[in-house]
Amino acid sequence: MWFIVIGVVMLLLNFAGIGPIGQWTWADRWWAMLLPFALAAAWWAWADASGMTKRKAMDKDDARREARRQKSLESLGLGPKKKKR
Repeated sequence: MWFIVIGVVMLLLNFAGIGPIGQWTWADRWWAMLLPFALAAAWWAWADASGMTKRKAMDKDDARREARRQKSLESLGLGPKKKKR
């Protein structure tokens, strides 16, 4: 996601003519302007191929399931014992 943000910011700076990126021409530095988007595509391909995306989704589901389970136990009065004063 960060590669996409960087790429969009670079494009905006170039079109607005701000800073050193604003001085770049498409004929000379087209590869530098498109590099963040290529890196984002490579990152997403690697994340999907390595299973990282699926693991994160499974961890999120497990955390949601555990939170729901804890909430149910507490509503039944079976949650962790609280110390009495």
